[in-house]
Amino acid sequence: MYSENQHLEFKQLWKDDHLKTICAFANGEGGRLLIGVDDNGAILGVDDAKSLLEILPNKINNKLALLVDVTENWQDGKNYIEISVQGTFAPVSYAGKFYKRSGSNTIELSGSNLTNFLLRKYGKTWDDIAEEKFSLADIDPDTIEKFKRLAKDRVPDIQDEQDIETLLRKLNLYDGDQLKRAAILLFGKNP
Repeated sequence: MYSENQHLEFKQLWKDDHLKTICAFANGEGGRLLIGVDDNGAILGVDDAKSLLEILPNKINNKLALLVDVTENWQDGKNYIEISVQGTFAPVSYAGKFYKRSGSNTIELSGSNLTNFLLRKYGKTWDDIAEEKFSLADIDPDTIEKFKRLAKDRVPDIQDEQDIETLLRKLNLYDGDQLKRAAILLFGKNP
């Protein structure tokens, strides 16, 4: 048997608290949860395998909205349950909280870690978010002109652009009618 790691977790018995680990696997690259195995990887066996095979797929689907593979495996005359979880594109929560694996640990995400995780799951970064507090009045025209001079070889179609809003739209620095944070970072006026 193997040792616990980013993609593998051992549990002697099933407890609903293990849904956190399944959630963490789904929020990462996937993984396997083995029930009936001790922390050292020794197979202890499962007494209620038939019941777990019936209950767990529905419980996991109902609580996490995940379809996972739940199988009974045998080794050295002892059985264990394997729950195979695929990584997902959308974030998965358990009881309103988000979890990820870090090494062999299941970690609850909070604060900036949660924000960055959710942004990445939705294909965004911090600087790609629209910022409603800022407008074109907060953009420094001198910085725009300096950028145009420095970028003339890389982005030649902005060289002659005189309208700041059009230029920022060409650079994909708008989200609808709002400037993205990147526009403020690049061209914002100094306070």
